[in-house]
Amino acid sequence: MTSPQLPQEQPGGTTLSRSEEALPSHVAIIMDGNNRWARARGLSGVRGHRAGVEAVRAVIERATERGVQTLSLFAFSSENWKRPAAEVNALMELFLMALKREVKKLNERNIRLSIIGEQRGFSHAIQKHIQRAEALTAENTGMHLVIAANYGGQWDIARAARQLAEQVAAGELAPEAIDEARFDAAMNTDQVPPVDLCIRTSGEQRLSNFMLWQLAYAELHFSPLLWPDFDGAAFDKALDDFCLRRRRFGMTDEQIEAQGA
Repeated sequence: MTSPQLPQEQPGGTTLSRSEEALPSHVAIIMDGNNRWARARGLSGVRGHRAGVEAVRAVIERATERGVQTLSLFAFSSENWKRPAAEVNALMELFLMALKREVKKLNERNIRLSIIGEQRGFSHAIQKHIQRAEALTAENTGMHLVIAANYGGQWDIARAARQLAEQVAAGELAPEAIDEARFDAAMNTDQVPPVDLCIRTSGEQRLSNFMLWQLAYAELHFSPLLWPDFDGAAFDKALDDFCLRRRRFGMTDEQIEAQGA
């Protein structure tokens, strides 16, 4: 698990995170508001989700330009299966279409793609295209794009706990060997560093079971914009907000200032 980056004192007294241009290395986004965007325009929910795909393209482009190393997008939660069947089916069709059409573009831009979540819940066709997409982009060295689909933070933690318990029961692991690093390695997000900045759109202010382990020390940014209206400028605003935060990681201001000296 990557260690959190400590803040650094900047000229003028503003404390920024110690990273390239003081920007977050890992940005995670809870993309919310597609249905409300569509209803406000008298459109179907499916049209809202299609508009949301355009916002995804814009944010991926901007994150790449700004040098974000990891971008995680919450596309479909394990709770979203409760939505109306017609909407779920439309979302699955959009997901499959994106896997077919967008992955080539990602590969051309040297972006590595990973899908996290319980993939067995998807159709065989979606599972097959997930495998192809990850294999195609596996060697890319640019930004790491993580799509959370049929994912839930509690599911991820419970899955890791069960895996470690099975190892203990089999005599393969001593209970005292289980620490934060061992637990992190057992999670579905084991190749994903801690989140530095979590953005949620649509004005809602909750995590909705997203990357609960990885969000332990994340800065939170809540945008009033509905997801289809969230563009590169809105992404820049969230990054600017992050750069003004003082990240303590349990330390005092005096300790932070001493380390930044």
